[in-house]
Amino acid sequence: MKHEEVRELLHAYVDGELDLLNSREVEQHLCSCDECRAMNGQIHTLREALTNDAPAYHAPAHLRRKVRAALRSEARSSETSFSSWLVFATGAACAIAVLGLILFQATHLAQRNALVDEVVSNHVRSLLATHLLDVASSDQHTVKPWFDGKIDFAPEVRDLSASGFPLTGGRLDYLAGKNVAALVYQRNKHPINIFIMPATGAHETAPSATTLRGYNVLTWTHHDMSYWAVSDLNQIELRQLVDLLTQ
Repeated sequence: MKHEEVRELLHAYVDGELDLLNSREVEQHLCSCDECRAMNGQIHTLREALTNDAPAYHAPAHLRRKVRAALRSEARSSETSFSSWLVFATGAACAIAVLGLILFQATHLAQRNALVDEVVSNHVRSLLATHLLDVASSDQHTVKPWFDGKIDFAPEVRDLSASGFPLTGGRLDYLAGKNVAALVYQRNKHPINIFIMPATGAHETAPSATTLRGYNVLTWTHHDMSYWAVSDLNQIELRQLVDLLTQ
């Protein structure tokens, strides 16, 4: 597929309107074209902005009552206009701080939900398009070097066959507008995708779980990397794999 053809199909690709063959060709082109990857990221960002349906959050009633009562009490005890202005400014600052916290939490939740949806979509696409593996091997010393030069970080690769989670290989994938590493493990014929990308923060986070469209998803941060594990495997066994990866 030519560069111009891919550009014309990007919007349909982001909206999930392409057939499997065209989706695969667009994905292959994105791996080698910086310009199209950038445009794909912009389309994702625009789509999220237009479809963002994050719920509105309001301060609890008891908190609003306390803020109003504190303002009235301070206003009555103020003896100068300066004191009154100071009380008002303090109350306004507190209200703005509370509102800012609520908006930050709502925005963060919406972004996380969008990323979970993308993780699940990538997992499903890898199964439907029969493109689960770019490098098929249970040898970690074969899979890890395969990523050299393809991404700007070195993912940790471990074979966990002895613990019941054999490594089957890896591939390149695209998540949150970036090229990421995807490791594939197996558990009783259930494929498990582990998406790995550099973390935006250096702090460690414990795995948190969610379920979307029947798939279990766990996400955590470890050794400056963000991890996403997704599978139709039950959450208990999926968490066992995550515990092994974080040891």
